Amino acid sequence: MNSRSFFFKYKLHHILSWMLLFGTWYYFRYQDYPTQQQAFWITLLKVADLAMMIYLANYLLIPRLLYKKKYAWFLVTFIVMIVSSSLGKMLIIGRILDDPSMFDLTVDPKQRIYDNVIPHFFLVIAGVAFKLIYDHFRMQKRLVEMAREKAEAELSFLKSQINPHFLFNSLNSVYFLINKENPEARQALHKFSDMLRYQLYEVKGTKIPIEKELSYLKDYVDLQKLRKDENYSVEFNCSPDVKGFSIEPLLLIPFVENAFKHISHKAGEKNFVKLDMTRHNGQFSFMIENSKEPGHTTEQHGGIGLNNVRRRLELLYPEKHVLQIKEEDNHYKVDLKLKIEQQAAADKKNNNLTGRR
Repeated sequence: MNSRSFFFKYKLHHILSWMLLFGTWYYFRYQDYPTQQQAFWITLLKVADLAMMIYLANYLLIPRLLYKKKYAWFLVTFIVMIVSSSLGKMLIIGRILDDPSMFDLTVDPKQRIYDNVIPHFFLVIAGVAFKLIYDHFRMQKRLVEMAREKAEAELSFLKSQINPHFLFNSLNSVYFLINKENPEARQALHKFSDMLRYQLYEVKGTKIPIEKELSYLKDYVDLQKLRKDENYSVEFNCSPDVKGFSIEPLLLIPFVENAFKHISHKAGEKNFVKLDMTRHNGQFSFMIENSKEPGHTTEQHGGIGLNNVRRRLELLYPEKHVLQIKEEDNHYKVDLKLKIEQQAAADKKNNNLTGRR
């Protein structure tokens, strides 16, 4: 146990604080009493009485009455405690000063209340206020910690749901290539290995360079293209200025996976998936749209992916994103905008760390 923990464990800072108060009080008021000895004992009595009242209020009345919403009981008990303590203190001071008049509480009661009860009341109130403020800040700190821990736990859970989902989709793509020529199979396996490497080794930090996320998306789209014939149109458009910033990993892939999952299968018409990404004025825009079967509701069958990404956006980009999903009878479109300028410093740091690996 270090000296600091020992100090606070046994509340030595409380003792030093009360000793400082005693010394200050005695220095400024000892001349009000006939002898220094009487001044010493009366000052000690007042400081000890004040400390007892504050500790009773802070560690007994507040936790057992105020925090349990027993407000009436707290108020009554607090007032009775202050009045009783003040009366007892006056009687003891009368004995120390050998002043019989102080034993008669009917002598000048207004002055006695003004000199003893009211100051005592406000001094204890000050101690109680300090305790309430301290508890408030401690609770706020705890709430922030709990919110962070909850967010991290949820993100960890959400990521654990995402990874196997897309790995199985990729394996499914490779399955369709079994009876095709070996060059295509080797290319697909190569892309799949890149995706697997990205998920297992790259996705560890809170953010990832957008270039790596785009490479992962491109590999996924290329694998899906191999499953489609000439009746399917797949476009992957990315503006050259989409670079130099970071993004939460695996944030965009659910939208891409969802588009291929629900693409239409019309024999006489073009079935399409179109993906566009741009960057403008500190904002990253991601748009993906696909044709769909009439009467099929994508939102109802989106599975874990769309709900997952909505929750991640709420946690990771609060008030920094706009997500619009538009569904028509033959068409489905997702438009996502992320603010990235505010994260420039963090993005630069992440890119530097990535460059060192």
